[in-house]
Amino acid sequence: MPVSLESAANSRLRSLPAKRSIRVVVADDDRDTVLTLAFLLGDEGYEVRRAYDGREAIEAVQAFEPDAVVLDLGMPAPNGWEVARTIRAMPGGARPLLIAISGQYVKAADQALTQDAGFDHFCAKPCDPNRVLEWLSKLSADPE
Repeated sequence: MPVSLESAANSRLRSLPAKRSIRVVVADDDRDTVLTLAFLLGDEGYEVRRAYDGREAIEAVQAFEPDAVVLDLGMPAPNGWEVARTIRAMPGGARPLLIAISGQYVKAADQALTQDAGFDHFCAKPCDPNRVLEWLSKLSADPE
């Protein structure tokens, strides 16, 4: 289920003071979700790359070296859990913040699997963009 632009607007997204440009990869096989989150994050000053399957997500992380990655768990080729494990196994570089989103895998057991795969946060769809912004705001507060 994609994030609604109307619900995002109604939630009165707050602007974050940008200390540095935060890079975010948004990956989901639902194009509406990717485009909506990318638009909202870009509007808040984040630098965003989009991916529509697991392979594209891994390539985007390798090329873009993001500070955070928002991953749908149910993506094809490979799924979000496998992408997270691949990212966590990458040599060198900083460890990006990993945010899992899912409309299908929302049970407690599924959320436990996200922790095992290396995710930092979980958000059920439709994902409240303020929660994502709150998690990302901690990155902008960290020193470079």
